[in-house]
Amino acid sequence: MKLLTRVLLVTSWPALAAILFVGPVARAAEKVLVEAGKFSEVYDPTGGGKEPWCINDHTFVHGPDRQWHVFGITHPLPLDFFKDPGNQLLHITSKELTASPWQKQPFAVVADWEKYGEKFFWAPHVIRHKGLYYMFVCVGNKEGHLYKIHLLTSKDLWHWDRSAANPLVIDGFDGRDPFVLRDGKQWIMYYTATCLPEGGHHTVVSVSSKDLKHWSSRRVVFTHPKQGTFGGPTESPVVVRRGKSYYLFACDGGTINVFLSEDPFHWDVKNQVGTIYAHASEVVRDLDGNWFISHAGWFKGGLALAPLIWKDGLDKADSSL
Repeated sequence: MKLLTRVLLVTSWPALAAILFVGPVARAAEKVLVEAGKFSEVYDPTGGGKEPWCINDHTFVHGPDRQWHVFGITHPLPLDFFKDPGNQLLHITSKELTASPWQKQPFAVVADWEKYGEKFFWAPHVIRHKGLYYMFVCVGNKEGHLYKIHLLTSKDLWHWDRSAANPLVIDGFDGRDPFVLRDGKQWIMYYTATCLPEGGHHTVVSVSSKDLKHWSSRRVVFTHPKQGTFGGPTESPVVVRRGKSYYLFACDGGTINVFLSEDPFHWDVKNQVGTIYAHASEVVRDLDGNWFISHAGWFKGGLALAPLIWKDGLDKADSSL
């Protein structure tokens, strides 16, 4: 069942300058259970070209070709939303997760409004299930801020097919930044939105699925006291399970705030257990099981990685990664 919220009345595009990034550094929280080491850049999206480009929200996946693949938002700098808001999806590869530099590949896909209803490609998340790779990605909308999340699939990470089930989700304000977690017999998709489609408290929302194509049971799993429309403190949600503990990583401009819960459908802002200075971060493990956290952004640098350091005593527990 496709999800559709109320029609938005807001059509103006907000200023983007509030998403400035101050630098990847770890900061102690009141009860620190996770922190980051030093960030090192592994990919420069400009790559010696004549004009500067950027990489923003992205995803890591290890492929059948024994290479690491990253897919992410990319566009020229400075950002001109009406010229190129991210019409094409960056694709880079590397044999080693922390090697530098990664190799630039042709764009993975290019947005096509007339054929597929894609305004742009933002914040992809890729998972593997039964030999098939599933990419969940925000494709925006031509007017207004009821954004759509679409599904593309691939057998090899090089050739992508649009799903006939699209759109999977339609939500506002700017429902985007999907992240999919397997929990028991169900799949949970998390994404950022607001409490009302025209704006309000920034939230992380979840929907559930049995087959990765049909999503329902919308619920708000995290509500932040801040209110607004675009941006906010609940962007780029990432959920990691360690044992019975669920960690929510949420981006607030240049800060990643980490919250702890034992319920994958509820986090409280009071249960913050980590603060890391980075933007649009993903959590990834290499083939030896080492943990890393990434950074990328519109305004500074390329793609960077840092060791992710856990202090919860759960290193031997089962994990979602």
